[in-house]
Amino acid sequence: MHKPPDPDVDPVLLNQQSYDAIAGQWRQVRTTIGAIEQRYLEALVADMAGGDAVLDLGCGTGQPMAAWLINQGFQVTGMDQSANMITLAQAAHPHARWLLRSLPEFGLVEQFSAILLWDVLFHMPRNDHRTLLLRCRECLLRGGRLMLTSGGSADSAFTDTMYEHRFFYDSLAPPILQSLLEEIGFDTELMGVINPPTSGRDKGRIAIVARTTTTGI
Repeated sequence: MHKPPDPDVDPVLLNQQSYDAIAGQWRQVRTTIGAIEQRYLEALVADMAGGDAVLDLGCGTGQPMAAWLINQGFQVTGMDQSANMITLAQAAHPHARWLLRSLPEFGLVEQFSAILLWDVLFHMPRNDHRTLLLRCRECLLRGGRLMLTSGGSADSAFTDTMYEHRFFYDSLAPPILQSLLEEIGFDTELMGVINPPTSGRDKGRIAIVARTTTTGI
């Protein structure tokens, strides 16, 4: 059930604790790439060479997104704020690089050919989205790409349950998000609604692949 966020609860800490609690269940159900996810992943790495560096922010257990990239020969760095998720990712792919860190200021100074923010942005307050997207822009090589999902409506922040644990959700309206990406220095290459909003609890979800430009902040 949707509820307004508790103003006394830190949304970052709430999601961290909840993902720690469901890590084992998440590993069991989040195992395979869907057709839509593969389409966006292929757009993300188009023109990239094997061995290029990719950053997966909010990598979870490393399945299935980071695992797909690893199998394609890319050098993956996965980052997540859930210690239990990172532990599972390390066990499954010990030769990849896994970092336990919080977002949005993830503290890396190196650069990558591509960055994933798949089902991550909507877990943070919308006031933090600009900061995180700017950090992504700074960490991408010229011509690098960003792949992300976000909420598909302009609804206010809310909490909802997954596997009996509560999570925080918030998103910019899709047109505002796209304008922000353009302002920061991205050109949208692929964008679509992957979960249409319903009259019920589903607020919808969009996906974007955007490429860095020579303009922007």
